Amino acid sequence: MFRNQYDTDVTTWSPAGRLFQVEYAMEAVKQGSACVGLRSRTHAVLAAANKAASELSSHQRKVFRVADHAGVALAGLTADGRVLSRFLRSECINHAFVYDAPLPVSRLALRLADKAQVCTQRSWKRPYGVGLLVAGLDESGAHLYYNCPSGNYFEYQAFAIGSRSQAAKTFLERRFEGYNDYTPEQLIKDALSAIKETLQGEKLTSSNCTVAIVGRKDDGTVEPFEMIDAKRIQEIINSMEAAEEAPAAEAESSSMQEEDKGTDAAPMDI
Repeated sequence: MFRNQYDTDVTTWSPAGRLFQVEYAMEAVKQGSACVGLRSRTHAVLAAANKAASELSSHQRKVFRVADHAGVALAGLTADGRVLSRFLRSECINHAFVYDAPLPVSRLALRLADKAQVCTQRSWKRPYGVGLLVAGLDESGAHLYYNCPSGNYFEYQAFAIGSRSQAAKTFLERRFEGYNDYTPEQLIKDALSAIKETLQGEKLTSSNCTVAIVGRKDDGTVEPFEMIDAKRIQEIINSMEAAEEAPAAEAESSSMQEEDKGTDAAPMDI
C-alpha cells in the first residue's frame, strides 16, 4: 500500500471508492500482537499474546475488564485501546445507574462501533488504530464481537486478530462447530492452543499470554469477568503438553516392541 493523493484526509474518497486512512488503521490492527476470542452458550474466553517491545521492557496490557459481565482484548495501537476501554467502562456504569441493569453486549458493541465510525467522517480526527474483541454475558447468553476501526462490527463464535492471526483462525475454523457445548476448561485450552499457533515456534508459557473468562454457572449465577492467574494457566499448559506427548510416547514404545520382535526371530536353517 503506497502513499497517494487520496490518503491525506480521512474524508477523501479515491476514485475506486476507498478511504485509505481507514485501511491504514486496519493495517495497524494486523501489526499488533495476536488476540483470540471464543464462546460457548454460557461462557466467553479472551486470550492475548504478551509481546514486549524489547528485552528490557515489560509487555503492554492487552485485556481489559469493562464491567462485571464484559471485557475486551485489543490488537493494534494500545493507547487507542485504553481510551476505548475507558469509554466502554463509562457506558456500562451510566447504563447501570439509569436502568439498574447491565448493558447488553450487543448494545455495548454498537456504541463502540458508532464511536469508531465518527472518526471516519471528521477531517480533524483520525481513525482509531486498534481492533477490539468484545466478550460478554447477558440474558441471551454469551457473546463475542469484533469491532473494526472502520466502524463495522460482527458477532462471532470464535475469532482472532493481530499479527499471524491467520494461523489461529485456521485452528479455530477446524473446531468451532462444537464450541456451543464446550466447558470453560475446554474453551481455555482451545484459546491457548490458538495463541500458540501465532507464536511461530516460541514456547507457550504463562508469562507470554493472558487469559480472561466470563460466564454463567449451572445454577444460574454469573461468574464475573476475571483474569485467570498465571499459576492456573501454567497448569493448563502443562496438561496440554502432557496430552500431546502421550500419543507420541505410545507410538515410540510400540515401534520399539515391533523391532524387538523382529530381532527375536529364529535363524533360518542352512
